[in-house]
Amino acid sequence: MSTRSIIHQELSCPRWDPTSNNVERKKSMTTAAKIAVIGLGAMGYGMAKSCLRAGHEVWGADISPDPVERFRADGGQPGDIQDVAETLDIVVVSVLNADQTSAVLFGPDGVACSMKKGSVVIACATVAPDFAREMASRCNERGLHYLDAPISGGAAKSAKGQLSIMAAGSDEAFEVASPALDAMAEIVFRLGDVGAGSAMKAVNQLLAGVHIAAMAEAMTFGMTQGVSPEKFLEVIPQCAGTSWMLENRGPHIAAGDYTPLSQVNIWPKDLGIVLDIARDAKFSAPLTAAALQQFLAAAGMGLGGEDDAAVAKVYARNASLNLPGEE
Repeated sequence: MSTRSIIHQELSCPRWDPTSNNVERKKSMTTAAKIAVIGLGAMGYGMAKSCLRAGHEVWGADISPDPVERFRADGGQPGDIQDVAETLDIVVVSVLNADQTSAVLFGPDGVACSMKKGSVVIACATVAPDFAREMASRCNERGLHYLDAPISGGAAKSAKGQLSIMAAGSDEAFEVASPALDAMAEIVFRLGDVGAGSAMKAVNQLLAGVHIAAMAEAMTFGMTQGVSPEKFLEVIPQCAGTSWMLENRGPHIAAGDYTPLSQVNIWPKDLGIVLDIARDAKFSAPLTAAALQQFLAAAGMGLGGEDDAAVAKVYARNASLNLPGEE
């Protein structure tokens, strides 16, 4: 089984109420499980390693053979997922979008068709709530559980097993999925029925995308007034105008380093999903639309594979500014 590698964005979630019954803290585990992680990108690889570190039997799959070979060298199980699908307890799908999720589960080599009844799919891609409900229905028809479980935290937290997971599904799905959830997450938000996880992720992505674009606009605006990126980052994180995205992405611009920890190309998809949902709800989202246009402009400039902080180059070009690292 193979699918596309993805570098996923680093995001932050709201803090949680430790007294709430809808939040699960990370728990110790005693039972080993057979787990497959499909999609060994920056997020998926860390998730697979976290499951391995927790003592589970873990298979990894990706469209690229390199991360699969590296994961096996790190202790992952040999063999193709299709050969062991009927023995798996949990399949974690960490891919780019709805099309890839559908193909992984129900395509010509879809793993869902071979999984044993009572096992669970943990689907982590950013998708529309209706799509999540469709996948859950198709899994349920085959006797499989389904967790609508978008993730947040970035590659570093993924590698440490400290993700935040916005999960929705039945109590039975959570129970079967718990070995993987415990291994991968520091916080699991239990949000209700399938679709609620994807809805919450859309809210998060709206804020994250707008915050990145706003940070880039503010930093380049400051440059027109003689405020250097370095001085911006010295002052604004200590002021009310700061955000997690500003503090995380701003240093990339100041360093002139656009190594893609999270690609520009992710945002046309994610903000497009937000706008699709908003349209269906007859909800106006003008800030989202404005941010989307800036990411589309960045992609049109050939920056799609760069870190999403490269959206600042759109503003810099329009204002005839030279960002750090540029002549």
